[in-house]
Amino acid sequence: MARTVSQPTVATSPAPLAETLAALDEARRCTLQLVAHLDDSKLERTHSPIMSPLVWDLAHIAAYEDLWLAHRHAGMELLRPDLAELYDAFETPRSQRGEAKLLDAAQARAYLEAVRERVVDALAQVGASDGVLTELVVRHELQHSETMRQTLALAGLLPHGEPSLTPLTGEEGWLELPAGAFLMGAPPAPGAEGFSYDNERPRHLARTGAFAIARRPVTNASWLRFSEGGGYERREWWSDEGWAWKEEYDITRHPSVAVGHAQAPVCNVSWFEADAFARAHDARLPTEAEWERAATSEQLGLEGVGQGRDGVGPVLEGVGQVWEWTASHFGGYPGFTAHPYREYSEVFFGEDYLVLRGGSWATHPRVASLTFRNWDYPLRRQIFAGVRLARDV
Repeated sequence: MARTVSQPTVATSPAPLAETLAALDEARRCTLQLVAHLDDSKLERTHSPIMSPLVWDLAHIAAYEDLWLAHRHAGMELLRPDLAELYDAFETPRSQRGEAKLLDAAQARAYLEAVRERVVDALAQVGASDGVLTELVVRHELQHSETMRQTLALAGLLPHGEPSLTPLTGEEGWLELPAGAFLMGAPPAPGAEGFSYDNERPRHLARTGAFAIARRPVTNASWLRFSEGGGYERREWWSDEGWAWKEEYDITRHPSVAVGHAQAPVCNVSWFEADAFARAHDARLPTEAEWERAATSEQLGLEGVGQGRDGVGPVLEGVGQVWEWTASHFGGYPGFTAHPYREYSEVFFGEDYLVLRGGSWATHPRVASLTFRNWDYPLRRQIFAGVRLARDV
């Protein structure tokens, strides 16, 4: 698990130990509750070639916590140095995990418990410092809860009541914004309170031209009309790469579209499909600067814009139900510095990945924020992603 580690953020004040331990416990409760209905064989099976066996995720969570909190933070030796490479996301990519000799379900659970015991002891001895690394570990586990839900969705194994997408009830139409500047990104607030990832910083002045953005994300009903109206046959609506992908894999609308509530946001949409839908409606996808400007009300001074993850605001509805594709490739903001390691963000910068914003029904509220940046390949449909349209004005 070799990593290039930058110098830590300067601590402002020590993080309260009780709150740190409670956050770690809550993340673990979420993880174990998510898979409580599965027998060991389902945990150990490879359900999709593009996803890890769930048991790999469990042991990876343990290895990551041991690396950052017991080893890097507290100066202890790794509990299982023999597992470091196997449960490193870069050393053992997804394509290899199904064939690797992994810990079985019982062993993975035991590994989780053993690491947590030593981390609790270590934090009692050395404290949580400013809380940056402990918060990194908490959010890492919570993010894996969403990744594991992607696997469970592909396998038809989601817990009862999921996915929890709700119908949109606000007005349709467009929010128009004039050309202007705003502060983009997360403020420099180290520690668990105000925590942000390196790719959200530094906060900087960004400008957009005049644009309009849809008040609501696209619904299942709208996607059905697109599909039934030739959306997957009309070549002129697709980019060259998107059409080639659609033809090669015989892509049509995702099964969730027909079974979901007609007025719920469409989900499991790739960037290629989102782009085609936008073209079909004489629109486009918003840039991430446009998306963030429209979603951050206090910077805009517009009442009702971006009323949080529940999306109940009267202007921009549905934020946080599905990830929303943008037209922007993933890259660093001006003055970007990798922290605490390059492999979290920097190695993904470039033309291969498109940015998604807003969070989804499966994103834990502790992780989702209006400045959080997700990214994936344009062909991926396993993520819980939908579409919000934009257009020039």
